[in-house]
Amino acid sequence: MGGCNFQLLKRTSLRYDAPAIMDKKAAYKDFTARLKLLISKNPHLITVTLSNIFTARLIGNKTHGDLAEIAIAEFVNQFMYDFKSVHVGKDLYRAKQHEEDIQITNEITKDEFPVSLKAYGDGPLQLSTDKNFQMFPKLKKAGKLIESKRDIQQLLKDPAFSEFDNINVLPLIYDEKKKRCNILVFDYDRAKSRIAHIVLEKDGKRRKHPVYRFYDDTGGYICEVRYGSATANALQRGLWTHTKNGLKYFDSVTNGWIDYSHNLVLVKVFSHALLATAKGHEAALAKLKEDIEEQKQRSTLK
Repeated sequence: MGGCNFQLLKRTSLRYDAPAIMDKKAAYKDFTARLKLLISKNPHLITVTLSNIFTARLIGNKTHGDLAEIAIAEFVNQFMYDFKSVHVGKDLYRAKQHEEDIQITNEITKDEFPVSLKAYGDGPLQLSTDKNFQMFPKLKKAGKLIESKRDIQQLLKDPAFSEFDNINVLPLIYDEKKKRCNILVFDYDRAKSRIAHIVLEKDGKRRKHPVYRFYDDTGGYICEVRYGSATANALQRGLWTHTKNGLKYFDSVTNGWIDYSHNLVLVKVFSHALLATAKGHEAALAKLKEDIEEQKQRSTLK
């Protein structure tokens, strides 16, 4: 696929038939639309980035998640000229109003919005953590089967379900066996409009606690609210979905699966960097910046 002239791209309809000030939800949708367009024109940029992120799994099963946050923040700063991104950091977790890893600013409209990065395998995906434990009790009060359209709409308007509208999740989904990955964004509006019934399902084969599952009018899975009792991990409670079972409620920002490969040189870079001084890091950083500039030139972004 060929590159794109970003000066022309910046003048396309994605950029600014939109209102001068958008709410955070609209601003995030605009951002993901712009990201999808950029990737469609320059798939090599995201392929390199995601390959490096998932290479970190060779170091540790959880390492890639934290590195994904700083990598995607830098990706936005380097390749999406109308946006600025800041990594929020784990130390601010307790002070956060919503779950977020990155704060993004649209430098044209000045809209700011939080983004939560999720690096998960293809399957169960947590959309939000019900830290105040409100969702499950609210559903339990409504009964074991909720199928009245009116009752469902009232539930979704309840403050307990405000996360349906307040969280902007950018999931980096990977299939390690097939060495492929996908950026899948859950369409909350589509999901909410299609909920036909909500059912309490008891513990099953691998599940110790009951869940409320949301289905559409064809019986298709949409999402679920998990319970977090005293015997469960509190961080497991909240709103979940499934990238296989609920695929029709996702939009692929990468336009489908893309193949990735492990960058073994990167693992050596990490190990040596941990032994090197700041002087060595500065020299290496200068070379890395040169490489990024070369990628930009190959992508005709200027």
